[in-house]
Amino acid sequence: MVAPSGDQFEISGGGYRAVVTESGAALRVLEHEGRPVVDGFAEDEMSRGGRGQLLMPWPNRIRDGRYSFDGRSLQLGLTEASRGNASHGLARWAAWTLEEHSPASVSLTYRLMAQSGYPWTVDLHVLYDLSADGLTVTQTATNLSSSPAPFASGAHPYLTVGGGPVDGWELTLPASTRLVVDEQLIPVGEERVDGTAYDFRVTRPLRDTVIDSAFGDLDRDENGVATVEVRAPETGDAVALWVDDRHPWLQVYTAEQDSPPRQALAVEPMTAPPNAFASGRDLVTLAPAGTGDDEFSGSWGIRVL
Repeated sequence: MVAPSGDQFEISGGGYRAVVTESGAALRVLEHEGRPVVDGFAEDEMSRGGRGQLLMPWPNRIRDGRYSFDGRSLQLGLTEASRGNASHGLARWAAWTLEEHSPASVSLTYRLMAQSGYPWTVDLHVLYDLSADGLTVTQTATNLSSSPAPFASGAHPYLTVGGGPVDGWELTLPASTRLVVDEQLIPVGEERVDGTAYDFRVTRPLRDTVIDSAFGDLDRDENGVATVEVRAPETGDAVALWVDDRHPWLQVYTAEQDSPPRQALAVEPMTAPPNAFASGRDLVTLAPAGTGDDEFSGSWGIRVL
């Protein structure tokens, strides 16, 4: 019998343990000294709510699955039928191929073939690496087609600092702007977080705040890294998720649709905001195969504090 998420690839190092799955190259488990750092899913389950999945060649949603690129009008399948969107890319349920597996790292690949709505062939690659500094994830795309291809990248980890709900947790989110969305969860505007319920630039409790938004204008350190922190004041447990400068956006979601709700906090690295294929905002153009800009790579990671 095969597990719903296929083969399981376990790695460990620096006090951390992770399990990555064949299905979607998803992060199913991440622990530090036996304590869960992400809220994943069991080996006898499939991922739910996007847990641990990689979102390529686009993260989040595309309104009505429609976009234009390089003079072509294209239509993707509506994988979020309830809202009429194309959601979370084309690789999260695919069977990825193991490239290399060592005690502390694992890499997988997936060749995304040209298809209806995305007529480009692109090689996708992910490397998960554990050390005393935590988990580092590097996602790479290489265009194999003779024409330019649109691309954006994301991931969908759910952070945890012990038993929920998230109401008692504290959040530090170094973002100055938030995208305002409509009923399809597609951006229709942008606002500063100053004076709103979404300003977590200074650490404060989540309480009953409901969040399902993309945040931008991230405050970064001298290396271009932006870091989100989640803390449980009662226990002192804390976890951080960081993104490099290839990731200008973070989607934050308080898991309202889980059962029970609000037991974890999704913090999703994104190289482009929702609907980027249609809006063009921060969209990467992969140059034709064999040219200098035919590849794109970005990194993010998780560590305990």
